[in-house]
Amino acid sequence: MRIKRLISTAAAIIMTVSCLTGCSGCSDKDTALKKESTSAETTTVTTTMTLPLTVTIAPENEDSTTSTTTTADDEEAHSTTTSEKPQTTTASDKKETDTTSTKKPTDTTATTTTKKPSTSKATTTTKKPTTTTTKKPTSNPPQTTDISDFTTQEIINDMGVGINLGNTFESCGSWINSSSVSNYEMAWGSCIITEDIIKGYKNAGFGVVRVPVAWSNMMGSNYQINDDYLERVKKVVTWIIDNDMYVILNVHWDGGWINNYNESGMSFSKTYDECKKKYTAIWTRLCEEFGDFDEHLMFESLNEEGCFDDLWNRWGGTNGKSEAYGLLNDINQIFVDLVRASGKNNSTRHLLIAGYATDIDLTCDSAFKMPNDPKGRCAVSVHYYTPPGFCILTEDADWGKASSTWGTTSEVNALKKYFNKLKTTFVNKGVPVIIGEYGCPQDNKETESIRKFITTVSKEAIAREICPVLWDTFDRNNPTKCFYNRKTCKMNDSVIAENFLDLSDN
Repeated sequence: MRIKRLISTAAAIIMTVSCLTGCSGCSDKDTALKKESTSAETTTVTTTMTLPLTVTIAPENEDSTTSTTTTADDEEAHSTTTSEKPQTTTASDKKETDTTSTKKPTDTTATTTTKKPSTSKATTTTKKPTTTTTKKPTSNPPQTTDISDFTTQEIINDMGVGINLGNTFESCGSWINSSSVSNYEMAWGSCIITEDIIKGYKNAGFGVVRVPVAWSNMMGSNYQINDDYLERVKKVVTWIIDNDMYVILNVHWDGGWINNYNESGMSFSKTYDECKKKYTAIWTRLCEEFGDFDEHLMFESLNEEGCFDDLWNRWGGTNGKSEAYGLLNDINQIFVDLVRASGKNNSTRHLLIAGYATDIDLTCDSAFKMPNDPKGRCAVSVHYYTPPGFCILTEDADWGKASSTWGTTSEVNALKKYFNKLKTTFVNKGVPVIIGEYGCPQDNKETESIRKFITTVSKEAIAREICPVLWDTFDRNNPTKCFYNRKTCKMNDSVIAENFLDLSDN
């Protein structure tokens, strides 16, 4: 990343001047959206939030090898200040709430409970969802330096540290007015994304941006991705690559159809053929539209939903375990085979394979298998939200106690233990690793502990040749309650900002 830092110095100076006179991040586009809304149907939207799904609870005794995972099943919106909600092997419905919400496991040593999805409190005039338009996206792939000979590990090393464009294109919910892409883009708190926002990521030292997407939004018949939605995502992806960063593009929670068997009536474990049809349709279109993009674009098979509690309960023995893992292994193989067969640059594209629930312990289990890839260009994805008392809770819950501080010797050693496990299980055996999400809320947390946690995760990951990607969202009405401010196009905390810049130089 030293070379990229030198290249971006001039851009950083220009960006600084721009921010002093007012960054054209959120404000201009928000004004435009307000103008647009005067002729559209009125929609009253409450800022929604989501929580991290996958959380491995570190044992209090650092010498223990036992870990647990907490569950929270509702996942209808990401928190603008936190990571995603705790998850076990269950994919979850996202819950809309104004504060960090969590869910009590029935028994953290036996079984996990599920929660009925909550009803959105947002009100909106109803409108029939739009169907796929006939126009074709017109964005052309960006021109970049040649990295075609890089191995996947070299690509990940070059990424350095990353950040998620959270609560933006993965926003979803039946209450959202489906008349335009911008309604979804702003539904969970984000402003409209501009290129200045993307340039700010580069200037902050990030080398990769993960772009979560709910492709079901505005979807047409036979699972055809809406052209306007695709074109908007494609434009942002192009901006990221134009600004000399990598992109991780995925199929995110997307309403829970992958494993929740919710109101959609779908899940791979119950309606396999229909889910496979939808999954295949989505990736076929994405491969077609992004096929000319080079190695700066990485596809990710799933988010955290590669887990099936209706088949196997991790606390209840091994009954059903092989079936649950086998289903995820099958989905990941379908993904690799489809991308490779689609031609263009996809035949050699670097791919990110979702681990089981993206949980470190469950992904390091021998039942999880990396798919066969004739090109040998696959990495594995896990998430890190441990301990949940610090990374998830902002106040005590019936399943756990919130912690405002982090950084004891035991806590740091637990982090190192998990990361060492990733290195010995995967990195040392030639399988690169990306921590696709990690983070913590900022409410009711000590500032120094936040800084220490974020910096320690990043440093320890990079020391093991693992790429850490910070989970970050945005609330346009409370822009300082996040790590990166999309209005000023800068990091909110100067200490964390400097630490990331230091890491990008290494």
